[in-house]
Amino acid sequence: MIYVGKAKNLRNRLSSYFSGRKDIKTQILVSRAASIEYITTANEYEAFILENNMIKEHNPRYNINLKDGKSYPVLRITNEPFPRLFKTRRILQDGSKYFGPFPDVGALDTFIETLHRLYPLRRCKILRKRESPCMYYHIGRCGAPCCDRESEHTYNEYIGEIERILEGKGADTEARLTAEMRQAAKELKFEKAARLRDGIAALRVLRSQNVVEDFDPEDRDYIAYFSEGELASFTVLKMRQGKLLGRDNYRTVSLNETEELLGEFLSAYYTEAAIIPPKIFVPTTTGLDLTRQWFATALNSHPDIQVVSEHTNPGAQPDYKRHLAAMNMAFQNAREDIIRRLRERGDMPAMEELQHHLHLPHLPVRIEGFDIAHIGGRLPVASLISFYNGNPDKKNYRYFRLKTTDGIIDDFASMREAVARRYTRLLNEQADLPDLILIDGGIGQVNAVQSVLSALQLDIPVAGLAKRDEEIYRPGNSKPIRLPKRSDALRLLQRVRDETHRFATSRNQRLRTKENTVSVFAGMPHVGDKRARSLMLTFTSPEQLVKDCHSYLAEAQATMKATGKPLLPSQDTHKAAIKTSAGSISLPAGPQEQEIYEAAPIAALLHIPRSQAEDILAACKEFVAAQKSTAQRLTASLQMPSHQTNPPGTQGSASSTATAQLADQLFDDEYSFEEGEESLAAEEKPPYGE
Repeated sequence: MIYVGKAKNLRNRLSSYFSGRKDIKTQILVSRAASIEYITTANEYEAFILENNMIKEHNPRYNINLKDGKSYPVLRITNEPFPRLFKTRRILQDGSKYFGPFPDVGALDTFIETLHRLYPLRRCKILRKRESPCMYYHIGRCGAPCCDRESEHTYNEYIGEIERILEGKGADTEARLTAEMRQAAKELKFEKAARLRDGIAALRVLRSQNVVEDFDPEDRDYIAYFSEGELASFTVLKMRQGKLLGRDNYRTVSLNETEELLGEFLSAYYTEAAIIPPKIFVPTTTGLDLTRQWFATALNSHPDIQVVSEHTNPGAQPDYKRHLAAMNMAFQNAREDIIRRLRERGDMPAMEELQHHLHLPHLPVRIEGFDIAHIGGRLPVASLISFYNGNPDKKNYRYFRLKTTDGIIDDFASMREAVARRYTRLLNEQADLPDLILIDGGIGQVNAVQSVLSALQLDIPVAGLAKRDEEIYRPGNSKPIRLPKRSDALRLLQRVRDETHRFATSRNQRLRTKENTVSVFAGMPHVGDKRARSLMLTFTSPEQLVKDCHSYLAEAQATMKATGKPLLPSQDTHKAAIKTSAGSISLPAGPQEQEIYEAAPIAALLHIPRSQAEDILAACKEFVAAQKSTAQRLTASLQMPSHQTNPPGTQGSASSTATAQLADQLFDDEYSFEEGEESLAAEEKPPYGE
């Protein structure tokens, strides 16, 4: 038995399943149904009772089946010398002590952080013997048991105090700890008394943040739900004696009509009269008449079921704003749970539609997207993002510092370089290739990418999504594919395109910030922070420094040749002879003749000997030469016309070899990126080869 339902008119209900256009949940039900059986009842209420009983007896797959979406976290104190305290959702039978569960995760994190500030507990997951303590010891957050700087007896006293804080509930625990604090103060154990005092304060913080309190002592539940296709999630907020005791999320798969979901859930959730509160607040009462009758008949309970929504008359319900805020909170929790479930399940309908419209040989399970970001050709960056099963796979995000187009606005060449480096690397590593490559751009960018793939002899489908009209381009075809605005396939491509743009823009912004804060002169010989600032303000870049020094030398030699006299800095006409892009540098006055050499502007600016100035100039020349050599080599290797879709077969092998050599040389410029599971703050991984 896969589904149990009820209907006033069975013929009309069944006909709707097998005729006309069906949604996804009806398609699933019909495809898996082998036979249909029915039972006739005297009235609608009997059908309601029978449906509820059969669901509980047979547990059909597509009816309400209450499953807790996520367990509450607990505090764990490990069973080992110098125990560790941390938050977890896994209960292991290893002798550890567990406290909780705690419904409010944020309050629990605050409480744990408070405990770590109060007690010098170890943070390391594995306690190993060390010769020197870590940073937490030096800031007073750990007693360094790893270095034998804290006895086990003292450490266990801290753990005992924490356990006493966590044990029990209500005012009894606080009163007991208060008495213990006063006794410690009486015995002149002031440090222990201070820790107990702060522990009591932390416990109050946990309790105050763990509940939502009001002045209405009546018990009540707030129930909201959100559905997407056959998926439905319910959130129940329990208010007991004016306090929110917790939030329960329940997941289900149901093919019932939307107006029937709430009644089905209430009859499945409230199975005993003892757990039914006097008031139940719901977003709608449509279809709940039979539920009220069932409460009265089957459970001998008469709860007051009230509707709370934005359309409710505020004057007809006391404390309307408070009830509406609680209902919105429940609705938001249910909606977020559906979003998580969709992310876990993947976007199969969109991938199937995309395969159909683009005529792909395989389902696009792995999609990789590329985009280019730069400001007037400066600091060009290519982003590579990856989608797996229709969801972002951020551990496989990459970005590339482009070298062939630094200072040049050429998106086609930039795209060729990024794609060549990416897929030559995958070929060399024999890694899995994507099922589809999406380019943020039109036919020109698509053809540029296809030319690189053809040179590498790779058969990977390529598509481009143009922003202006949301048109899809395929290689060698200037006629775009237009999908409906509400198409699932188009929505998936837009998500990939928008993510590539976001990632590329953020990388380019970070590089600009870094350029404005870190000077390229800082790593050169004899140059510290102060000298680096002077060089940056005067010359702006190593290229400009080399150019200015060369111009000075040529001008000084020409002046000396014309006058036939050595350049004397004491002469007024030559005191500002060294000119730079930012102004001029006055040479130091002296009775001796000013020696002419190329690094003189650097020596005059920094007031350093000639040998040090020449070392700085040599480093700048080496930097400029390396930049020019790399740019020329890569430009020659990637010299492919952007309009060429399929290079001649005679050039394919040579182009493939050149491109492979190019990408091998540039592996150290591919960067990886990964985010925490629940965290929004992204951290960059170290670059490859650095």
